[in-house]
Amino acid sequence: MKRWFKYVKPYLPYFILGPLCMVVEVIGEVLMPKYLAMIINFGAAYQELKAFSMPLYNGAWSSISLADIAKNLTQPAVLYMVGVCAMIVLTALLMMAGGVGGAYFGAKAAVYFASDVRRDVYAKVQSFSFANIDKFSTGSLVTRLTNDITQMQNFINALLRMALRAPGMLIGGLVMAIMLKPSLSVILAVTIPMMLVSILLVITRGFSLFGKVQEKIDGLNNTVQESITNVRVVKSFVREKQETDKFKAANRDLRVTGTSAVKIMIMLSPVMTLFMNLTIVLVLWFGGHMVVDGMPIGDLSAFITYVNQILGSLMMVTFMLMMSSRALASNKRVGEVLGEKSDIDDADAKCKDAQVQAGKIEFKSVSFRYFKNSEDRVLADIDLTIEPGSTVGIIGPTGCGKTTLVSMIPRLYDVDAGEVLVDGVNVRDYSLYNLREGVGMVLQKNVLFSGTIEENLRWGNQDASMDEIKTAAEHAQANKFIQNFPAGYDTNLDQGGTNVSGGQKQRLCIARALLKNPKILILDDSTSAVDTATEAQIRAAFTNELKNSTKIIIAQRISSVMDADMIVVMDQGAITGIGTHAELLESNEEYKEIYVSQMENKQTQTANMAKEVQA
Repeated sequence: MKRWFKYVKPYLPYFILGPLCMVVEVIGEVLMPKYLAMIINFGAAYQELKAFSMPLYNGAWSSISLADIAKNLTQPAVLYMVGVCAMIVLTALLMMAGGVGGAYFGAKAAVYFASDVRRDVYAKVQSFSFANIDKFSTGSLVTRLTNDITQMQNFINALLRMALRAPGMLIGGLVMAIMLKPSLSVILAVTIPMMLVSILLVITRGFSLFGKVQEKIDGLNNTVQESITNVRVVKSFVREKQETDKFKAANRDLRVTGTSAVKIMIMLSPVMTLFMNLTIVLVLWFGGHMVVDGMPIGDLSAFITYVNQILGSLMMVTFMLMMSSRALASNKRVGEVLGEKSDIDDADAKCKDAQVQAGKIEFKSVSFRYFKNSEDRVLADIDLTIEPGSTVGIIGPTGCGKTTLVSMIPRLYDVDAGEVLVDGVNVRDYSLYNLREGVGMVLQKNVLFSGTIEENLRWGNQDASMDEIKTAAEHAQANKFIQNFPAGYDTNLDQGGTNVSGGQKQRLCIARALLKNPKILILDDSTSAVDTATEAQIRAAFTNELKNSTKIIIAQRISSVMDADMIVVMDQGAITGIGTHAELLESNEEYKEIYVSQMENKQTQTANMAKEVQA
């Protein structure tokens, strides 16, 4: 509760005024049957007076006018009627004001609460490291940010409107019913406990199902997001049927689980209706005999209304319990995100004001595991020094730890053992902002955001001039194809940049990183989708325009790194060779095998092309 009070405190007046307004409405609802009973009893007395005042003439009752009967009414009786009617009107107005006020303040408190929680959950996700994000699926985070918080919002809104209303009507109705006719109230002492036992049995079964419903929503969101985001891959592999079947399975799981939960709620309605009708029948049966014995008919009418209020309040409580079961499941899931401690922060940084100046990088006995209880290390005892301003290539088979290694530099992951130094300072001693501001990284998976090309490039430098943007695009060999678009730099990109080719997307991501003008530039296989000629032009731009920046190029093609000042060969999380292209050809068998293999493939492709030309 302490976690959530911070979201209640700013809107405490709304949280207080909402229930108080509902109390006003409840008081009116409890008093109204009494006033109506007074009207009915007065009307019954009027009918008796009319019957008594009809003279018998020639063996039959003669008619009598209202004016004649009015003569028999005293002035206090008239004033009594007017006073009761006035109280009914005033009570109705107060009930209306209380109901409207309660709904308004309740909705406002719930909406503001949910808005603040959603803001903090989103901010929390943004602070997560890659390791934290790996604990939650993307679909699950989306569900928690949307559906789960909405469930909490709906519960709070209902709680503020019913928290005092339901018990108020229950207690008020019982008190008024007992005061009105204690002997008739014995019926409630029998039916209400039976109803409560039935409700508890039903709700106990329903509580466990709502957590499962939210998990099924996670699965459905994951399936939808993955399929729609990668729709081009789905179509290219003609996997529409398989993805449709996969969606149907997830949708069916949600439907089955949701139906099971709904069935529990559906059972409540007939159970409540049964007990309500049974109670009313008993009240009418015994109350009818009491009316014959002299109990005013208005009192019986009021008693029945109070019975409906009492049972209706129990319905509200039941509804609240059902909502709370789902809200508690959502509360737990949202709390898991808010309670997740980011394993990477700069709270203990010793040099928060330090900035990356030269770009020297040192790995000292670095080891890392993705799963901390696993014996297999992704990186094992890495020792490596990269001089400032140099160009370093990293090559090795897929899964050997190349991307993980460079991810240690901007602290996307933290080392398990050893340390990573930038300009002689442990990366843990930098503020995260200053460290990552000094590092430009083009990830293996190129990501663009919905918006214009210019807006995407400005991620590198929000304050860059248009000339600077175009220069960065030219160095990334992107300016030409951008200019060919009708809208140029104002061309809108779809989510993920799906309306540009893979090579164009890579070049835009490189331009974005270049615009940042970082002291350390990391390119993780970021030219794999461009031709070798374009790649050579991009590398030339790095050499000429980023002379003072340290450049790390991860590649599968030796041609991408053979001109680097230093090449690092990796295999199974360890460094197996360091040197220039010529040195590694002589001293490193693994590098030599990769080189020979790629050169043979290239020669084969060239020979095949020559044959096709001759043919």
